[in-house]
Amino acid sequence: MDGDNSMRSAIAEILSRLPGIQYVTIQKQRLQLQRLGRVSCDATRLSNTIDRSTLKDAFASTDLRNEWALLEPRMAALEISDKAVGVNPGDRRALYYLIRSLRSGSILEIGTATGASTVHAAAALLMNRSEDKNRSYRLTTVDVLDVNDQRSRPWLKNGLPYSPREMLARVSAADCVTFVTSSSLDYLSTCRDSYDFIFLDGDHAAKTVYEEIPLALRVLKPGGLIVLHDYFPGLRPLWSNRNVIPGPWLATERLRNEGVSLMILPLGELPWRTKVASNATSLALALRVSDSPP
Repeated sequence: MDGDNSMRSAIAEILSRLPGIQYVTIQKQRLQLQRLGRVSCDATRLSNTIDRSTLKDAFASTDLRNEWALLEPRMAALEISDKAVGVNPGDRRALYYLIRSLRSGSILEIGTATGASTVHAAAALLMNRSEDKNRSYRLTTVDVLDVNDQRSRPWLKNGLPYSPREMLARVSAADCVTFVTSSSLDYLSTCRDSYDFIFLDGDHAAKTVYEEIPLALRVLKPGGLIVLHDYFPGLRPLWSNRNVIPGPWLATERLRNEGVSLMILPLGELPWRTKVASNATSLALALRVSDSPP
């Protein structure tokens, strides 16, 4: 109960300095989250070997920088608009670097949207496969909508000339990607596969993320990594537009206050631009608290 009280006090202080419309949004999500019963959450499969030094080395890698320089023109040819719904260009690059640095072989993405992050993750997966052909390499991407629907063509509404499946074909990565049309909770509840890299970028509602994380941990391979998108530490704005998406922070704070051995490591500033003339990113890693048992 003390944890609940301290969290309420922290949120009350945060709300006192936010614009009215964000106040309403956060209050609504907080109340929806409070109505949920407590979930069982076991974080022991999460990695606890990554820290800021590890990330700094990965993002400063000369090999990856040279590799990216060769990949970037191929990605530019896909004409992914900076205004399209989905992960911004700097975050897409960060995901590529993470997957390459970790040599990930099995990836789950929750929230395909336009496929912008999907195609970058798949490109990293292909590079990993080229270095070690003895492993199986696969990416499953889940969205509540059929992102490749040929009748509604949702990618056109978001300013992209190609569907996610077409983009993957253009970078020769279609064979390692499976598209699933499902809600995140339905997929995670019934999934029989396991993954070493999970990217949570679904609907971002606090109540959804609170239930997604325990389910994602169930299908995570030991020592695996969960990456959160739109994580705003302390509900502080990251960019000059002052927008805040509260769900991931509210959900993870509740889990931590309930005693889950979970720590969140925001990536903070990247060595390259993300959006709004800034290097700030809302990507964050979910890690196991170091002194908790493996």
